[in-house]
Amino acid sequence: MRDPNRGPLVLVALIAAVTMLQAQAPGPADSTVFAVAYVDVISSGRAAAVTALKTYRDASSSEAGHIRIDVFEQAGRPAHFAIVEIWRDQGASDAHGVSAATKQFRQALAAVRVSGYDERPYKVFSVGSPRTGGSMHVVSHVDIAGADAQSKAPAVLRQVADASRTEQGNLRFDILQHVTRANHFTVVESWTTQAALEAHAAAAHTRQYRDTLQPMTGSPLDERVYLAVN
Repeated sequence: MRDPNRGPLVLVALIAAVTMLQAQAPGPADSTVFAVAYVDVISSGRAAAVTALKTYRDASSSEAGHIRIDVFEQAGRPAHFAIVEIWRDQGASDAHGVSAATKQFRQALAAVRVSGYDERPYKVFSVGSPRTGGSMHVVSHVDIAGADAQSKAPAVLRQVADASRTEQGNLRFDILQHVTRANHFTVVESWTTQAALEAHAAAAHTRQYRDTLQPMTGSPLDERVYLAVN
């Protein structure tokens, strides 16, 4: 004899199964696009470069898909700049690459730069809630060497990011992964004060991070302190 309750029970079971599968399925990949660029200019061209960088940053802010552009100048080394850009997705980044603001910026920079405009594409690896400000900024390049190190380094990087974001005075601790060279990472930090940065450098989790990471790297940790160009 057919059980009249079987149909509804089967339907409930199917719905529960589908719900479970949906909960277990990975979410969509983060489509946010980062670009990190470095450029050096002649000392006499520093003022012109700063003007060009500010104009570029401000003009780009009105473009579709723009999230944030930070311009930094290396502390103690005037005329050495780093630019960190964030775009909503690859389409917005591509459109920006051929925009009038980008073309005008590259033309203005060409007259004073002494290095190529070295821009590299990155994707999200571990990025916290966006916060602006801070008087001290650090941009570091981490090069991981060897298959074994590449399997272990991600956990080390995530741990230091999670711990650092809880520190007093931290505004930003983003770890970015190169789009095509997965063993290359860039770390972008922002701190409220020099004292906060120094406390971070002396923290137990920072020392542990450096000691653990050092044998995994293919080159010395390239860590540079910057000031914001406002």
